[in-house]
Amino acid sequence: QVQLVESGGGLVQAGDSLRLSCAASGRIFSWYDMGWFRQAPGKEREFVAGISGSGGNTYYADSVKGRFTISRDNANNTVYLQMSSLKPEDTAVYYCAAKSNSYVITIKRTYNYWGQGTQVTVSS
Repeated sequence: QVQLVESGGGLVQAGDSLRLSCAASGRIFSWYDMGWFRQAPGKEREFVAGISGSGGNTYYADSVKGRFTISRDNANNTVYLQMSSLKPEDTAVYYCAAKSNSYVITIKRTYNYWGQGTQVTVSS
């Protein structure tokens, strides 16, 4: 079992930056690919960013490429999402997720574990 706890969400203005953190407990953290997803009201949960277990490979949704950066600290069992140039359309609940399989990192159904989510609200 892996437990995931997100933090760092909040209310910001358009153009601001915010860093989300996800602390993991349980099995060896580096075994897991990690992903950030988000869900806006009335919409499906969507992939935002992913990072391989070693941290050597990262993936981004087109909508956040160049603005968001995913990183991980395997020594401290934490994954981060640095968000810059935030837009109102980035408003959503952001979820951290972990997977131990080799399936595609951008697909939410491949993830085994999910956090409870943290709200990010970007005002215009």
